[in-house]
Amino acid sequence: MPNSGALTVDFAALTDGLAARRYFAKFRAISDHLIRVSDEMVSDGALGDLDAAIINAYVDRLANTFQALGHKYLLTGRDTGKFFGSLSMDRVESGFPVHREVLTMANDAQQASRHLAGLPSVKKLKDDMIREIVGELTPPTRLQFAMSQRLYYEALESKDIFWAQNDPEALWQGGTDRREYVVHWAVYDSQTNLPTIYLMDVEDSGRTPLPRDERRWPEAQNHLIAQSLAGLKLLTIAKGFDQDFDYLHPKRLRRIHVGPMYSHTFTQQTGPLREVLAEANSPVGEDWALAWTVEDLQSESVKSEKSGWFSTVEREVYALDPFAGRGADTGASGISRALILPERPYQVLAEKNPAGFAEIRKFVVSPKGRVISHR
Repeated sequence: MPNSGALTVDFAALTDGLAARRYFAKFRAISDHLIRVSDEMVSDGALGDLDAAIINAYVDRLANTFQALGHKYLLTGRDTGKFFGSLSMDRVESGFPVHREVLTMANDAQQASRHLAGLPSVKKLKDDMIREIVGELTPPTRLQFAMSQRLYYEALESKDIFWAQNDPEALWQGGTDRREYVVHWAVYDSQTNLPTIYLMDVEDSGRTPLPRDERRWPEAQNHLIAQSLAGLKLLTIAKGFDQDFDYLHPKRLRRIHVGPMYSHTFTQQTGPLREVLAEANSPVGEDWALAWTVEDLQSESVKSEKSGWFSTVEREVYALDPFAGRGADTGASGISRALILPERPYQVLAEKNPAGFAEIRKFVVSPKGRVISHR
């Protein structure tokens, strides 16, 4: 890859146009593979149908985010007549764009209609490009830049984007005495530069259904978003929610970390995977591996606590991982790890068999896009 021009020790700017296009193409392909992986996990019972549908919807949003960024930085490295910058990515930890890129998108989305009003239509831009190519025999770089920006703002207006903060939604699952919901939300975590998805099974014993409760629902949404930090254990998040909302009972909480993404071409992570990818020497489009981690916390019982002078409330007691005391360290009932990677890197990984990878589930992507599970 051409010299990327580091911004800091940890972040890199993709200043080469071909490298930027390959980077976005890689993530578009990975997004497609993630849908197939979740389908595979449904078929073997690792994910329920609803969980998979929720996760796939966020993966679709993530794909739209990369598509929009691909439009924004399409002319990276070319003279567009104005300084526009280049994508900043976390090359050492996550392999994803830095959190600031996603925040900037949210700001751009608020002004998208104004930008679109000031840009020519797609048809006019295409006509002008043809005239410049045929009449002046020059590459219509500035018109291409205007087109890329138009497509960027159109994507922000018309597509579901994975924002830095994707507010909680509640899906009713039934219940009579107590209404049951799956509450889901997602963030682009600022500590890890990774998209992170949360799912919480909640029982509601309040008088008003949670999504229609004008007091509790906004408070619950704000509480969950504020606690959505990779540095917080699931146990901390669930117990805090349980303590703050007497009539909401979090029975199960899951957190899905999408990434890191490893690539010998684009990232500089250390460890066995870097050696595997270097030795695999994969062709363009197959030089990657993506980690997928699911943390799961489940309630095993309830206890009663006094609330005020005359009443009691229920509090959840959560099951922690019993093996070697790890539950207390992880704050979860269990953690499952998976690795998604193309065939050639998988073959090298299987041959080298580095320590610590035996228990990680592998999803291997064939050149035709088929996903095969290996344990």
